[in-house]
Amino acid sequence: METLKGTTAAAPIRTAVVGFGISGKVFHTPLIAADPGYSLDVIVTADPDRVAEAAKLYPTARIVPTPEALFAYSGDLDLVVLGTPPMTHFDLAATAIAHGLHVVVDKPFVTSSAQGAELIARASDAGVQLTVFQNRRWDADFLTLQKLIGAGALGEVRSFESRFEWWRPEGFGNWRDTAAVSDGGGILNDLGAHLIDQAIQLFGPVAESYGETAHHGPDRDGADTGAFVSLLHESGVRSRLWMNGMAAQVGARFHVLGSDAGYTKWGLDGQEQALAAGMLPTDPDYGVEPQTHWGTLGIDGDRQPIAPVPGAYPLFYAELAAALRGEGPLPVTASESMDVLKVIEEIHALA
Repeated sequence: METLKGTTAAAPIRTAVVGFGISGKVFHTPLIAADPGYSLDVIVTADPDRVAEAAKLYPTARIVPTPEALFAYSGDLDLVVLGTPPMTHFDLAATAIAHGLHVVVDKPFVTSSAQGAELIARASDAGVQLTVFQNRRWDADFLTLQKLIGAGALGEVRSFESRFEWWRPEGFGNWRDTAAVSDGGGILNDLGAHLIDQAIQLFGPVAESYGETAHHGPDRDGADTGAFVSLLHESGVRSRLWMNGMAAQVGARFHVLGSDAGYTKWGLDGQEQALAAGMLPTDPDYGVEPQTHWGTLGIDGDRQPIAPVPGAYPLFYAELAAALRGEGPLPVTASESMDVLKVIEEIHALA
């Protein structure tokens, strides 16, 4: 891989974040600003309130209103992070690649696997790195389950149930409420990109997939507000995944059954909520789950609480920095997100 343009091995990775909504403000900018391997040089947002907030939080960053203004400074950058709606990802990523910049794309990666394949080819031709922000690989509960499975604590895993549910009938108040499926909208594209990715990380490639989608809302152009996915992995494990933003009562986050034991976990990872509340990733309590959220391992009548591995979203950017300096693999490859996207496309085609 080529060395980072205009930097030395010790210099920070000069970074721009496009978008300062939930993705840019809550996830990307706090993680980048807290990592000494990066400098947060440019933030792209045109909304006056967001401009003011970005300038207050990151006074050394240049705030520009458009991606076109950003790319005027491309010679002074190494990395572009896209925290924008999915229908913008292809064009923005392609432009960044054409300027010789490395790219982080938020999920969902792009709106079609054909777009994904094109971006992967362009990045390869340009000699730049392309990755997707699958941050849920660093959820506390997922890291804990991954550790338990790796240690053989459940025996042979036979069934994996995963739910991401909440009660928000009013919607998100952003593009998620209006984007059509063809534009990357709907809960299967949005949360399915996380849940399917987690299942594949745990149990390997998918041999067969089945899904159901539901639409409960007058203003979403038919985009799904609830979805169920069933995956049969080549390993023989069956994954059943639910996602629902209108769940008046939520189910267990994880319910995993093995030949020797089961593991059940309630409640969502707390990193997003902590970051949204202003907690810094450097805070000693960051990523630490309260004991009330601990999962249990064992069989009925003999179940033990399991202290979770701390959540670790900062590891995405730490691993990315190492990869950009030629010192390790990318934290997420674009081809892995393509595998997820193909499953979603198959389900939408049949639903």
